[in-house]
Amino acid sequence: MKFIGLDLAWSPRNPTGGAVIEGDERGGRFIDAALLSDDASLIAYVEQHAGDGPAIVAVDAPLWVPNETGRRLGEAELGAVFAKYQAGAHPANRQRLAFEGVVRGEALVAALETRGFVHAPMIEAGKAVRQVIEVFPHPAMIALFGLQRTLKYKAKPNRSRDAIMAAWQQYRGHLRDLARADPPLHNHEALLEADLSNLRGKRLKDYEDCIDALMCAYIGLYGFRWGAARCRVFGTMEAGYIFTPVPPKMI
Repeated sequence: MKFIGLDLAWSPRNPTGGAVIEGDERGGRFIDAALLSDDASLIAYVEQHAGDGPAIVAVDAPLWVPNETGRRLGEAELGAVFAKYQAGAHPANRQRLAFEGVVRGEALVAALETRGFVHAPMIEAGKAVRQVIEVFPHPAMIALFGLQRTLKYKAKPNRSRDAIMAAWQQYRGHLRDLARADPPLHNHEALLEADLSNLRGKRLKDYEDCIDALMCAYIGLYGFRWGAARCRVFGTMEAGYIFTPVPPKMI
């Protein structure tokens, strides 16, 4: 079973991070990370690693956006639970996301459906499928890493380099600890050893995209291990949803 994470850029003008884990409910092994560009490169990446076999493509981006303005039901419900952790999602609507009239996540789903993938909002534990699903790393990190606040590793105008590097140290430490999680993740240590002191600006953003894609792929693996026992769908398929692991007290 392959678990393919895509940190999907809302516009094809920006790079998309991709990562692949191979495994099953007993655990996974990281096998690849890449920076992708246009829609054709995304589909080629999925085809390269999934072939005709079972795979879950976990995408950090809205995959269905029925509303022209405002926010989807998924953002509203997730925000009500995760806002206190600073892990709410930005509002998604067609006015904000459409690029040349197309919502990129919707186009990705349509292309994958022609290749035998099903778009569904819940991962069933242990069920081998070809599925594409929308995920969101920030609440997943709260759940999987036991955090009280999101990690501030993304570059922002009011965020110092020292603060960003400290957050990266925490993030990569938690990712290393997935080797002892349930399900465990292995073979990703080398990806976490990049010298961040040499990464600034676009180079740091490119690395961030690949690491976040790895997080997306692990969410897929985690969902395959636990399904509804430890994960929830916020919103609905019709009104827009987000799938994520949740902290034990929410189960």
